[in-house]
Amino acid sequence: MNYKEILKNEEVKALMKKGNDNLGVMGYTDHSEKHCAIVAKRAGEILQEFGCSEHEIELAQIAGVLHDIGNAINRKNHAEYGGLLAYSVLEKMEVPLEDRVIIASAIGNHDESTGGAVDVVSAALILADKTDVRRNRVRNKDKSTFDKHDRVNYAVTRATVKINPEKKQISLNLQIDEKICTMYEYFEIFLGRMLMCRQAAETLGARFKLTANGSKVL
Repeated sequence: MNYKEILKNEEVKALMKKGNDNLGVMGYTDHSEKHCAIVAKRAGEILQEFGCSEHEIELAQIAGVLHDIGNAINRKNHAEYGGLLAYSVLEKMEVPLEDRVIIASAIGNHDESTGGAVDVVSAALILADKTDVRRNRVRNKDKSTFDKHDRVNYAVTRATVKINPEKKQISLNLQIDEKICTMYEYFEIFLGRMLMCRQAAETLGARFKLTANGSKVL
């Protein structure tokens, strides 16, 4: 099943919208269909570059589409809720049992507070999700009322992800406006996610490299 077909599913769209609306009320950055589509596409690209099978690529893309639907239930434990909801949705779509289990497991393990990469599908999901750093994910347009999370995300003026299978390396290169937030503030928020990316890259037999303003950080 193509991940773009799942994006059109009415139940998926409703869960995605409610989850994103909930997070908007709570002051979180954008977790909309756009974010999920970016994560799905990038997860597939990562596995493709590392020579994984077409089937594994498809599973990672589906996990990318569905990974945040648990926010419709609650932000806390959203990964676990998301895994359960995804299993149910995919069962209705008659996705094979083994595939449902792999996808649900990847989603259930994508949050840095409780999870970690357990296979190549979950590794790709983690890397794709945590590297989606964009200024336009900040929903609050009033800079005078930015909280720390808003400042940290808005401070990223450019973010590029490079996948180099020959060097067995995945790189996230950031340009951060230090007039908006300090490096300390940035890594206070993002260090846990970046360490999770390192472990995920290792699951793919690669290493994760992070540079900020031209300097290697991780």
